[in-house]
Amino acid sequence: MTIRLGGIIFGLVLVGILVLWSLVPDTLKYTPATKAAYYAFHEEKLEPEGGFSFAGLGGKWDYQQLQRGYQVYKEVCSSCHSMKFVAFRNLAELGYTEAEVRAEAASWEVPGLNEYGEVTPRPAEPTDYFPSPYPIEVAARAAINNALPPDLSLITKARPDGSKYVYSLMQGYVEPTEEDLAKAKELAGGVEWETPVGLYFNEHFYNGNIAMPPQLYPDLITYADGTEATQEQMAQDIAAFLTWTAEPSLVERKQTGWFVIGFLLFATGLGFLSYKQIWATKKKKKA
Repeated sequence: MTIRLGGIIFGLVLVGILVLWSLVPDTLKYTPATKAAYYAFHEEKLEPEGGFSFAGLGGKWDYQQLQRGYQVYKEVCSSCHSMKFVAFRNLAELGYTEAEVRAEAASWEVPGLNEYGEVTPRPAEPTDYFPSPYPIEVAARAAINNALPPDLSLITKARPDGSKYVYSLMQGYVEPTEEDLAKAKELAGGVEWETPVGLYFNEHFYNGNIAMPPQLYPDLITYADGTEATQEQMAQDIAAFLTWTAEPSLVERKQTGWFVIGFLLFATGLGFLSYKQIWATKKKKKA
């Protein structure tokens, strides 16, 4: 009886672990996150009304949204940020046809070699990866007040609540409130706080001052599908797209998790029936 109870408890614990690992991203971490002395003025991140389509146990990609997010990256973000771990061929996963992928790749330029061995730009091919807008790090820093624009391939995995972080950051350019200034002064040990020249206040950036100027304005771009390009809409779309670039198998992993749970439940039932059918009769009867 004790062994049976122990087996049941172990099985339930194992199923619980698999549920968390398969269906709830970033729930299980080997090392707890530590909070730095400086942190975002507003730790509570914003979230789109109704949430993201890929969130939750049954989340799914909104491919129209992902295509809009790619358009935001191409027309707004790509001038400063690279995406070196994503190839043009991966755009096929967003619903683009092979011809559209080739045409989209050809609209970008990547470094190539001419007949003399000199580096010259050439139209990209589907097998190429998204290029960096700067040839070297020094050039990138020189263009943005000595700040290095991060690669966006894995940005939502590199930040806590990455999808919400990107969504909030893109809308966080506001004038600091008196509460913000008081908190900044407290964190700085009583030193008056201000935004230095060349930086911009963002209430969702970790220390309030960011080198990236505001990027999203209403009607900044014209969406191919006719969606109104509000600041909130563009922020939501780019956050969804960067979530996909960081973890394109997110939805597939969740769906696989349900099959794993079903299989474990089936195997548990089958094991119990086998025990009853085969092993129960092998017990020695008490005198």
